[in-house]
Amino acid sequence: MAICHQSPFKLFTTIPSSSSSSKPKPLLRCNLSLPSRPSLTSTEPEPVYTSVKTFAPATVANLGPGFDFLGCAVDGLGDFVSLTLDPQVSPGEISISEISGDHNSKKLSKNPLWNCAGIAAIEVMKMLGVRSVGLSLTLEKGLPLGSGLGSSAASAAAAAVAVNEIFGGKLGIDELVIAGLKSEEKVSGYHADNIAPAIMGGFVLIRSYDPLDLIPLIFPDGKELFFVLATPEFEAPTKKMRAALPAEVGMAHHVWNSSQAGALVAAVLQGDLPGLGRALSSDKIVEPRRAPLIPGMDAVKKAAIEARAFGCTISGAGPTAVAVTDDLERGKAIGERMVAAFLKEGKLKAAASVSRLDRVGARLVSTIPR
Repeated sequence: MAICHQSPFKLFTTIPSSSSSSKPKPLLRCNLSLPSRPSLTSTEPEPVYTSVKTFAPATVANLGPGFDFLGCAVDGLGDFVSLTLDPQVSPGEISISEISGDHNSKKLSKNPLWNCAGIAAIEVMKMLGVRSVGLSLTLEKGLPLGSGLGSSAASAAAAAVAVNEIFGGKLGIDELVIAGLKSEEKVSGYHADNIAPAIMGGFVLIRSYDPLDLIPLIFPDGKELFFVLATPEFEAPTKKMRAALPAEVGMAHHVWNSSQAGALVAAVLQGDLPGLGRALSSDKIVEPRRAPLIPGMDAVKKAAIEARAFGCTISGAGPTAVAVTDDLERGKAIGERMVAAFLKEGKLKAAASVSRLDRVGARLVSTIPR
């Protein structure tokens, strides 16, 4: 039986006040096993807003041994999308009018067919059957490209939710994740360990891709969990980092990683931070191939552990390193040590931040009624 809930969890890092005059509005979340069913709505919905603004958080994919099937959302960092009914845009189409934020965002195409936000928005429009109005989209990048923090997924999630909400929220989480997957497939590959937590919030296990089957993993309320994110000035494109992966995996490593992934899931559900850290740090398949491609990564991991982090690994495809702790001040100290290691051993400048788990996922920030 699906259990629906709205999380009371508050953001740790405040979303900049310039983004909206109102507080973020969490969307209803459900614990889902997603059935195979038609996506398109039978009739075209009427827009209920003239304009909406949405936010989608950064994500940490893989979490060590959970390659392509485990991920979580982290608070404070993320992308904003503003969407407006626009009579200047052809009915049934979407236009990207502006992309701002990170200086590398200038690399992004405004062609909606080649932009992750545009692709996801178009997919949601198709699902809804929108044919009579055109939409104008602006994207504000809060995440750097190729950072290992789910930059493309945040844009896609924010866009998918924006289109859905401007038409009254007709689609469920499964359709929104599928729309985001269409975007991820073009940009970095068909994997949901970024897009699912970006939309749903919290920890998410992808049990199956065909059919899509997502299992939210509920980290206990009242337990402190901080992610220390150290991001160097170094771009690690997902396609390049995936190309480094082994074509075959030995049975011993398969058994080891499977046991560590199981331990990680158990630790999340139990709120066992030391256990989560040990499992997070124990990948023997993906991290050993990717770490050498990120200057200083091995030293950064060692520095985090020596600073009393429970564990440390590569966030997604990298180059961001992620460590976990249960104390904010210790998290700041761990971040300083990680930044120093990137500079000393990798000759890379880096910045660190400390974030809590984002339990809400992509959501409305503001609306203008019709």
